[in-house]
Amino acid sequence: MAESTSAALPRTGGNENKDFIKLVAFVFMIIDHIGAAFFPGVYELRILGRIAFPLFAWGMVTGAVYTRNIWKYALRVLLVGILSQPCYVYGMNHSWHQLNVFATLLLGLLGIAAIKENRFGSRYWGPVLAVLAACTIVVDYGFQGVLLVMLLYGARQTRASIASLMIAYCLYWGFGTLSLKTVFGLPLLDEVSFLPQGKKLFSHIAQIQFWAILSLPIILLPMRTRKDKPHLPTWVGYTFYPVHLAIIGVIRHWDEIIAFFQSMGAV
Repeated sequence: MAESTSAALPRTGGNENKDFIKLVAFVFMIIDHIGAAFFPGVYELRILGRIAFPLFAWGMVTGAVYTRNIWKYALRVLLVGILSQPCYVYGMNHSWHQLNVFATLLLGLLGIAAIKENRFGSRYWGPVLAVLAACTIVVDYGFQGVLLVMLLYGARQTRASIASLMIAYCLYWGFGTLSLKTVFGLPLLDEVSFLPQGKKLFSHIAQIQFWAILSLPIILLPMRTRKDKPHLPTWVGYTFYPVHLAIIGVIRHWDEIIAFFQSMGAV
């Protein structure tokens, strides 16, 4: 009886409704990629897009907590990442040595696996290797993204620890990469007379990655997946990423595609 009661309890302090997390992450990911591909000067789209990655990272955490075999889970993430890479390169005009977000999530998941398995002290050196790997190769969101996945796993058990981590991390995440002058049309102050350290605070808020903090309320929602409700098919979760990138690529390169087929017809 004690075991069944324990198994029924949530294993994290955050949102465990994986379908809701995925759907919200998909929406903001599309907003981000549309902004990057078609409206690079509209930073508000990129700000909203910052919500997506922490949700995917949290999805990795809950997946790692509940999966029966974390290595099979990691293999699925690897395969989707490999299949997505051509779409990522084509859709977002990246080079082949720039790896998509599934590489970031995979490294974070492998770090979690090392912590869980703890073989030959892997809970200590596994996460370090994951971060070093992200410093060696080029992955989306860099080593900061890999680190966030593992830190969220460490802070997963209470809402207070998750919130504390996200607030602290977002204040420093990506600092110096892209400074904003306005947010949704409102100017960001660089000096506040009644706050002696106000300039430092606003210099952090002005960094675009800070706005990943907007994902925190979604992560903390007290939701769980209900077995009596319809679920998002697993294949949708894995195919959405490459498919939407392929569609963006077709739209971006439409003139080139038409010219190609016209040249084929001329031959």
